Amino acid sequence: MPRSLHAAAVLLLLCLNQQPAGPAPLHGSKWSYFGPDGEKSWSKKYPSCGGVLQSPIDLHSDILQYDASLVPLGFQGYNVSANEQFLLTNDGHSVRLNLPSDMHIQGLRSRYSAAQLHLHWGNQNDPHGSEHTVGGKHFAAELHIVHYNSDLYANASTASNKSEGLAVLAVLIEMGSFNPSYDKIFRHLQDVKYKGQEVLIPGFSIEELLPERPDEYYRYKGSLTTPPCHPTVLWTVFRNPVQISQEQLLALETALYCTHVDDPSPREMVNNFRRVQNFDERLVYISFRQVSWSENVICEQWSFLNTENAYDDDCQLF
Repeated sequence: MPRSLHAAAVLLLLCLNQQPAGPAPLHGSKWSYFGPDGEKSWSKKYPSCGGVLQSPIDLHSDILQYDASLVPLGFQGYNVSANEQFLLTNDGHSVRLNLPSDMHIQGLRSRYSAAQLHLHWGNQNDPHGSEHTVGGKHFAAELHIVHYNSDLYANASTASNKSEGLAVLAVLIEMGSFNPSYDKIFRHLQDVKYKGQEVLIPGFSIEELLPERPDEYYRYKGSLTTPPCHPTVLWTVFRNPVQISQEQLLALETALYCTHVDDPSPREMVNNFRRVQNFDERLVYISFRQVSWSENVICEQWSFLNTENAYDDDCQLF
């Protein structure tokens, strides 16, 4: 190949690799989680933020309905070799990890290919920064793995405002023991301290970021939790949280800034979560059975009497 054509091909590949890996929420406008451009004013510039099917929501028992058709999801291509690299970026709203599109979910009606993952958290004085809540309870943080419908659309940006365009996996995070898998991201936070900074990090298994029993989840139709808040997301919120240590959570809450390195008024990246939205006259479908108080008592009595088989099949719901 002539040298000039080879150089052009390399440049083209570099440009393609820099295409947006997920929904581009700014669209030339400015938004924030606080101040005059904060959440209360989002709907002025982004009408969908005040519209229907908004996320996040509170997952409480009154709106939950068991659906036997919700099968365990398959996570294809999630185990990425350390010889490959991910691009980690501070986008001014969160820390974002771009993901390869050959990573995809199995078990949905269409193929949903991965685009990126990012996190939401609170602050060191109030570490309750999850977006979804369960029975009114906030968790310390929340991970979102964003996928787009690659059967219908070329990329996540194109899919973000289209019907059945996006599917997001949400992982609730609580404080507990040290998590070596999450540390594969957290150890690089100092390299993306300011908005616009990015760094290449070694590949690792994204499936390690998921909780135990990923077959147990909540499912509902909602929206992006950031502007432009398009109501085009199929949400899968895993029932079981993962744990990170207090030190890891503190690093997430204190390492990053929303502003550029040369900004004379630096702002810490904290409380980057949207408040729960109204969820009127809708249902959330669950892949696991709920246990009522009476069922729990019956099972406890059965386990006490049936000591040789304390975990009878009838009592495996809890």
